Amino acid sequence: MNTVIIDYGSGNLRSAEKSTIRAAEGLGMDVIVSPNPEDIIKADRIILPGVGAFADCMKGLNELDGMREALEEAVLKKGTPFLGICVGMQLLADAGLEHGRTKGLGWIGGTVETLVVDESLKVPHMGWNDLEISQNNHPLLDGIKTGDHAYFVHSYHFKATDQSTVLAEVDYGGKVTAMVASDNIVGTQFHPEKSQKLGLALLKNFLQWSP
Repeated sequence: MNTVIIDYGSGNLRSAEKSTIRAAEGLGMDVIVSPNPEDIIKADRIILPGVGAFADCMKGLNELDGMREALEEAVLKKGTPFLGICVGMQLLADAGLEHGRTKGLGWIGGTVETLVVDESLKVPHMGWNDLEISQNNHPLLDGIKTGDHAYFVHSYHFKATDQSTVLAEVDYGGKVTAMVASDNIVGTQFHPEKSQKLGLALLKNFLQWSP
C-alpha cells in the first residue's frame, strides 16, 4: 500500500510528507513524494497539497506532462481515494477567480472566490478556527467533532454549488467552507499538517478510508 503526495512545485511538501508518514505508522503504508504520473496510476491514496495562487497552482499541475490524464484515470475511473489540501482543495472547483478566471479540475461543483469579511477581520484568514461539522457520518471525520480546532491560511474560499458536498465550515464573518467531499474525493481548506491532533486524526482516517 502506498500514498503519493504530488510534487508539482506548490505546497508544504516536507510538512505534508512528515505528517502523513506519522499518520501512517502501524498501517503498513508507504508515503512518497513524486511528480511522476506513473506513480499516481499505481497509488492507493493520493494527496494534492497547495500553497499560493489558484492560477499558479493549476498551471504547475498542468505543466507536468501526463499528470492530468493520470489523475483522471486514478481518481475518476479507478476511484482511488484523493485528498486536496488548501489550494489543492480549491483546485477541485470548476474555476478560480483569483487574478481572472482560471479553469479548475471541475471534480466538485463550485468557484473559488475572494474571501470578503467586515473591517474587524483580517484577510488572509490565518490561524486557528473552530470547525462546524455538517456531515458527522463521513469516515474522514471519525473522532472529529464540531468545536475542534483547525489551522487556516487563505484569502480565497470555495463556494460550493451544492451544499451537500460541504462536510464542514467555519465562521469567519460568515460561513466559510472548511471541507468538501464527493464520492472518493475530499478536500480541506485548512492544513492538516499544521492542525496537530485534529490533523493527524484526519490524515489517519484518510489513509484507512475505503470509499
